[in-house]
Amino acid sequence: MKKNIVLFVLFVLPIVAYLFFASGVNSFTKLPTITPKIADFGNWKSLKGEKVTLNNKITILGFSGSEILKNRGNFFNLNEKIYQRYNGFKDLQFVVVCPLGTEKDAEKIVESLGAFTDVSGWHFIFASADEIKAYYDQLHLKGKLDSNLGTSNVYIVDKERNLRGRKDKDEYKEGYNTFHPSELSNEMLDDFKIILYEYRAALKKNHNATKEL
Repeated sequence: MKKNIVLFVLFVLPIVAYLFFASGVNSFTKLPTITPKIADFGNWKSLKGEKVTLNNKITILGFSGSEILKNRGNFFNLNEKIYQRYNGFKDLQFVVVCPLGTEKDAEKIVESLGAFTDVSGWHFIFASADEIKAYYDQLHLKGKLDSNLGTSNVYIVDKERNLRGRKDKDEYKEGYNTFHPSELSNEMLDDFKIILYEYRAALKKNHNATKEL
């Protein structure tokens, strides 16, 4: 009897545990879509005068508001917890929508980040107040911009311009609060890994796996 118990513990339990965890991974290989096919940016220019697009990029999208410097800690949290881990991926970009007139403040943020980070994946783009309001409204989010046209939340947008997050009866998360490093390290990092897993799986399925993802 004891021999059978030992054999069960040594051989059967590991197999059961593997099947349990494997089924758990499979259930989290798709991150729900919060808003499908959001609009691409208009002819808004970056600090370098370049046009930035959401197409064919995994995008971390943010809205700075006019008080960029006051909220600069949020950018440093995001940079440390997410950006520095993944800024080597060619298909990833961090885009912050800013009100016109805040260009110099945004430059200071980029300069500060650039002191210890390759900032080539950061893009600050600029639009009028009305354009920012209209763009944010079409995201159809529960959260709202503050009176300065900003939010501490950032959002995950996939290559097909779908805004992704958690969406079920027990948990709903459309954005990730950059004010709280723990939220970035836990919920956002977990969800971001799911997005990467989706694309890696698709690439492998099509036999086109590359170092970009």
